[in-house]
Amino acid sequence: MDFNVKKLASDAGVFFTRAVQFTEEKLGAAEKTELDAHFENLLSRADYTKNWTEKILRQTEVLLQPNPSARVEEFLYEKLDRKIPSRVTNGELLGQYMTEAANDYGPSSPYGQTLIKVGETQKRLGIAERDFIHSSSINFLTPLRNFLEGDWRTISKERRILQNRRLDLDACKARLKKAKAAEAKAALEGDALPDFQETRPRNYVLSASASALWSDEVDKAEHELRVAQTEFDRQAEVTRLLLEGISSTHVNHLRCLHEFAEAQATYYAQCYQYMVDLQKQLGSSRGEVFPSTFVGNAEAVVPPPISTSPPAATLPLLQAVSPNPADGTMNPAEVKPPASGTRKARVLYDYEAADSTELALMADELITVYSLPGMDPDWLIGERGNQKGKVPVTYLELLS
Repeated sequence: MDFNVKKLASDAGVFFTRAVQFTEEKLGAAEKTELDAHFENLLSRADYTKNWTEKILRQTEVLLQPNPSARVEEFLYEKLDRKIPSRVTNGELLGQYMTEAANDYGPSSPYGQTLIKVGETQKRLGIAERDFIHSSSINFLTPLRNFLEGDWRTISKERRILQNRRLDLDACKARLKKAKAAEAKAALEGDALPDFQETRPRNYVLSASASALWSDEVDKAEHELRVAQTEFDRQAEVTRLLLEGISSTHVNHLRCLHEFAEAQATYYAQCYQYMVDLQKQLGSSRGEVFPSTFVGNAEAVVPPPISTSPPAATLPLLQAVSPNPADGTMNPAEVKPPASGTRKARVLYDYEAADSTELALMADELITVYSLPGMDPDWLIGERGNQKGKVPVTYLELLS
């Protein structure tokens, strides 16, 4: 018990000394040991690495999970070290609702059939989104979170220790400075030797005792300063090594960023392919579902598909009109290319022809394309040797 009391009193004394030194530094009444420029740069880089890592982590969490309640729930599960329950994505839930609605409307009805097709695509989109969230959480968010909860906490702890060591060092410097000033003053007072004929030569004795006392105090302060300097230098080296490790952290985060970008690109490519497939299914069945008198109105309200090809203004495309009004069909084999206006195009994705009027495509091949008056703006005539047929614009990259 006595030991604990003494330790508590010692700790209180050290804390009080540091508080006094810190206050005097803020008031400008005490000198402060400055760190070298390289060390200060390391501290600055560590600070903005921590700040930006926090912001990127939080915003990525918002991107992957926009629902704040769900984020709080996942945070609590992580803190309680429990497995996060599997969550159905919005796309999967929408697809489930569409499928159930189709069963009630009648899966054989036109509306029911379309609901089933769109619902299945929404489920696939939801599964792709869930895979993207899972991959990003493991390969991107986890390393960022490990840095903040692991490496950065160690760096912060060592920086606090270094700050205390510096305060102790500066307090020892101030104590030594005061002891030397008092010793010099006592020595000056002792130089004026008293007259030994006086009846009371006590002042000389007191002055000599004070000079010896301050000399001992100076020796003690110098010893404490050497110890404090050694501890400060050792702690500064430990902190410097940790701060230089930030470079390795940047390299690790760079690799994680590449993996996140690749996962995101894969996710959006899957979504695009799913929607292209759905568009083909809906496009092939649209003429069977709607009477010909309503096809024009249906096309007017359907938004154009997302395309990586140049704007429509770069190629003259007109509204769909059948070249053979008598039977309402178009035979690409009987279509002759215009004298001018043909262009080369590179195929972006594989395309399987739906009927004999379309041309099957393979990715990365080059074909000749052109438009005819009255064609649907979503289609072109493509030629490959002796083969000819309609091709979708969304599968092409028009070249000069």
